Amino acid sequence: MNWKTLFTPGANISPAEVSRFMAEHQPGDYQLLDVRQPKEYEKEHLPGALLLPLKEINERITELDPAKPTFVY
Repeated sequence: MNWKTLFTPGANISPAEVSRFMAEHQPGDYQLLDVRQPKEYEKEHLPGALLLPLKEINERITELDPAKPTFVY
């Protein structure tokens, strides 16, 4: 997997749809990927979100499980 294919097959869904999905599934069933900068993440982030700033995706892409749904913000 590389960063380009990470975003290719996905669909855009609304925040309400993501919230509903999260309520219906266990936290380990999906991934929350926060691509903002560390200071933004430190200020506030969704519980369980992995911080992976866009500029680090190439080096850290292996931290993601390609088999799990991934919600990126």
